[in-house]
Amino acid sequence: MVGVVTTERGRIPRRDRIADSLRHDIISGRLNAGERLPEEVIAKEHDVSRVPVREALRRLESEGFVTLTEFHGARVSQSSWSDSFELMQVRRGLEVLAARLAADRRGGDQAEALKELVEKGTEAGRQHRLDELPALILQFHELVAKASGNRQLELMLERVLQRISWGFELDLDARVDTSWLDHTLIATAILIGSSTQAGFLMDEHIAKDEFLYWKKYWTAHEPEPAPDS
Repeated sequence: MVGVVTTERGRIPRRDRIADSLRHDIISGRLNAGERLPEEVIAKEHDVSRVPVREALRRLESEGFVTLTEFHGARVSQSSWSDSFELMQVRRGLEVLAARLAADRRGGDQAEALKELVEKGTEAGRQHRLDELPALILQFHELVAKASGNRQLELMLERVLQRISWGFELDLDARVDTSWLDHTLIATAILIGSSTQAGFLMDEHIAKDEFLYWKKYWTAHEPEPAPDS
């Protein structure tokens, strides 16, 4: 069937496969802001007609990765500081909701996975294997989203985090050791079913990321001191 490819996971629309490939190239920096995305070139690379390429580009436009202009085609969007900060505010709301819903379900089918992950992260911190924590932190947030039982919320969070990771890189090293304590407390609140506490702790946790971003931005944009006269 035109527009569909069969994989081990099932039948995946070609437009989605193309969108996933382009999104990965944009986030990784292989495609730079402002770079043109010619339909004919993309179609040739993926061995498809232009139809699924256009559909993929429209999807990426809706996600903020691509800008479509009449008569000028598609280009990689510019990612501004304000865009990233606004997305972080959206992320906070989504993460808090995920934590509250997860607590309502006491972790649901992800309860055991959360327990195991907390133990793994705690042990890594105890043995000062801090290089392992960033991956565990990402896994923690993914598990909380899954534990919410809300698939749409999980997908929204995934997209927001992709956009944030494209706009800037969080300074995890600045607090990677203390960050795991936050996750442990959040997981505990979720597992005992304390929705209010889980939401409050997640809100405080994400607020720390926002503060680090503000600090990073103002440090980078701090005016140079005036030369001595």
